[in-house]
Amino acid sequence: MKEVMRVVKAGIYKDNPVFRQILGICSSLAVTNLLTNSFVMGVGLMFVTAFSSFTVSLIRVFTPKHIRMMVQTLIISAYVIMLDIFLKAYFPSMSKALGPYVGLIITNCIIMGRAEAFAQNNKPFISFIDGLMMGVGYTIVLMAVAFVRELLGFGSLFGIQILGDGWVNWTLMIMPPGAFFMIGIVIWASSRLFPKEDQEKGGAKV
Repeated sequence: MKEVMRVVKAGIYKDNPVFRQILGICSSLAVTNLLTNSFVMGVGLMFVTAFSSFTVSLIRVFTPKHIRMMVQTLIISAYVIMLDIFLKAYFPSMSKALGPYVGLIITNCIIMGRAEAFAQNNKPFISFIDGLMMGVGYTIVLMAVAFVRELLGFGSLFGIQILGDGWVNWTLMIMPPGAFFMIGIVIWASSRLFPKEDQEKGGAKV
């Protein structure tokens, strides 16, 4: 239980992939203009990271070292393809809105990083939890950034108009500079909220 709690804390804030490890920034910038897009991307990454880590851990003792990275990439690709097919079949409008970014989950450093740094050296169950929690930490940051960007940029949340007719939309918030600005604030705020000693001790080592 202690191991699980340590992994949970690491994924959510102590070793958060976005504001601690500065990973997954491209997708964080690309899809955070709307909460719905951010939520779907976050859930998708949670699915891929959790099951990729689980699978990598499950077969780690049978995987030759010289092809380890290729096997990990193949596993990740398989889960991303499943996710892409699912979205196209059941949520075609969302699949179209996310565009190429679903496919680019394959190249997300968070997934490969957890597979190599954690799943390759730990048992399947705890590797699954680690992958899931890293995805949760990523999603929390995406949702926080998207909340501000959509509210200020469109005056809405999840597509529902919140601010009245007198509200003037901040065009900057729905443009790439707005995303950079918000991610920068998140990284700065995290460094202020969580002590540096906490960061140094935060890596989940099981």
